[in-house]
Amino acid sequence: MLFVSSGMPVSFHSRSFWRDRHFQMAVAAGPLVWLLIGLWGLAPAGNGGGLDARSLLLVGLVYPWLEEMAFRGALQGGLSRWRALRRGCGGITVANFITSGVFVAAHLFAYTVPWALAVFFPSLVFGYFRDRYHSILPSAVLHMFYNTGLLVLVSN
Repeated sequence: MLFVSSGMPVSFHSRSFWRDRHFQMAVAAGPLVWLLIGLWGLAPAGNGGGLDARSLLLVGLVYPWLEEMAFRGALQGGLSRWRALRRGCGGITVANFITSGVFVAAHLFAYTVPWALAVFFPSLVFGYFRDRYHSILPSAVLHMFYNTGLLVLVSN
């Protein structure tokens, strides 16, 4: 278990999220978004040379895991210690909203402004599941799934 600055544990094991209808809908949304991105020609420039194991490992697994530990585990968990930041609307807390803004800002270093802004909504989804389960595991699984799908799209 990871203990954030609030002293509240953020669990790494939460099996029930697999059966959660909200989680299943979030998984189903990924391929639909990838399809729309591909059809509209909005995919960011890829390497065009197909998938390679290094990219798949880093972009599909390592980076999402590290980002979820930092953003949803540490930052969102730390912000959630303040009662006012645990409030929200539709399951989206103020802590999640702030974390998602910082997540976008961090992506400005590697992507164009439109693509950095495009990570805002998925970040809210990741944060929603972090809050829902007090665990980064559901958000990490989704993040890995979304990144891998997008990587496959831009590698072709």
